[in-house]
Order: sequence, then structure tokens, then C-alpha cells
Amino acid sequence: MSQFISFMEAALAEARAAGARGEVPVGAVIARRGEIIARAGNRMRERTDPTAHAEMLAIRAACTALDSERLTDCDLWVTLEPCPACAGAIAAARIKRLYYAAPDPKSGGIAQGPRIFDHPQAHHRPEIYAGIGETEAAALMRDFFARRRP
Repeated sequence: MSQFISFMEAALAEARAAGARGEVPVGAVIARRGEIIARAGNRMRERTDPTAHAEMLAIRAACTALDSERLTDCDLWVTLEPCPACAGAIAAARIKRLYYAAPDPKSGGIAQGPRIFDHPQAHHRPEIYAGIGETEAAALMRDFFARRRP
């Protein structure tokens, strides 16, 4: 029996770094067999790229690291519920498990909004675990936007 290891703290570190760069503080890590193989924080402003979400960047890095478009034995840890576009990428990559911290009532695509993995055309549905690290992740988002919107 293997022991459960949470990588949410590593994702939160990526989120804090993204916030320090002026990006929306979302962080993601991809782990395989108990080791982190990719990590990223949002870089949309820095790269002037609307697809440079933490999840997308981590998926790209993990695919490069494994030299494969499939991440079938990998877990994604992310600080905010993935948007519909990221959910599509998660399905395309065939990620095994998705762990996310805070729900995103405005832009989420997993438990909110379009619920991508519940759609009959979804190619793949990972195991989904929500709420790990939710308090800290939600506070990062709340504090970031409070500083931006006086």
C-alpha cells in the first residue's frame, strides 16, 4: 500500500510566486510516482498569452519531460478549479487524478459552469478531489484582488 503525499503546498508556492509577479495567483504541479515532474504558475500577462494558465504550462512541461502527449499515470495539483479550457487539456492529456484547492464560481469548468468532465463528449474523466488547501488558496485570490480593486 502506498502512502498518500500531497503536493498542494508546492502548487501554493507556485501560486504565491505568480502573485508576486503580478499574475493571478494560481499554481500547478504535476506529479508522477511520488515526484514532481513539472510546476508552473500563471504567466498570462508576462507572456501576453491568454492560454498561459498554470495548468496549461505544467501540462506542456510534463509532456516535454516524458516525451509524450499522454500523462496517464500523472496527478495534477492546482490551487484553483480549472477553467473549461484547462479541463479540456486535462482530458486530452489523460491525467489520472486532479486535485484542486478552491472552487471558482466565476470561471470554473469542473464543478461550476459547463462541468466539462460530465459532458458525454468528454474523452476522459480524471479522478477529482477538491478542497485540499482551499482556505489558503482562496485567501491568496481574495487578497490579490483586494489589492487590485480598492
